[in-house]
Amino acid sequence: MVKKKRIRLIAEMARKVRVYRELKNQPRESEKYALDYDTMTRPHTRKTLPVLAWQDVRRESRLFSLLSGLRMFGVGHLFTRKSWLTEHPEAPSYWQVTKVKVDYTAENMDHGRAWGVLTYKGKQESEAKEIDKVMYHDWRLVPKHEEEQFKLYNPVPEPPIRYVSYPPLLRAMLLAQRQKDELGSAAEEPTLPLKRDVLLSKEYFRSQEKKRERQEGTAV
Repeated sequence: MVKKKRIRLIAEMARKVRVYRELKNQPRESEKYALDYDTMTRPHTRKTLPVLAWQDVRRESRLFSLLSGLRMFGVGHLFTRKSWLTEHPEAPSYWQVTKVKVDYTAENMDHGRAWGVLTYKGKQESEAKEIDKVMYHDWRLVPKHEEEQFKLYNPVPEPPIRYVSYPPLLRAMLLAQRQKDELGSAAEEPTLPLKRDVLLSKEYFRSQEKKRERQEGTAV
């Protein structure tokens, strides 16, 4: 007969109290990303911002600095970034805010988390997700009367995919494999397309890691 595991109520309650205290002692967004504009250092980490970023920090705004001054904290408005405007001005890139969770403990309520739909280089994503880099000082509000003009975009047709030949040794191996699969018939010349089918982002590597873990299983 299997012995029934005894539930230790006091120990379980103590564990929950410890977890709660750890969460409570974690710094809030307003404490973590607070900035002393005189010395350009963050008081929480005591790290100084790069000198090249000082000019943008003094001139540009953070996302929540703009959201805190708008009705309904800017839900429905479009926001872009200075870096996007300078790197690829030919295609619009912006976030349309759909949800905002404000940190009400912040002094000016200019910290928190926000979600929205991303349009990057004229291509809009299908689902809303959390907006990243909200603490960067390069966010800009797109005025309501300029939104339609800002979203106008005539996509440039993609150039045709170019193909190149494989290296000699690899080409010979592929030809031999294809002739073997096709039972001696004339195999088609193998070519390599000069196009990357996937975007090498953090999400791509996370999905690859999860797929590898599912295939390998959990270690016992």
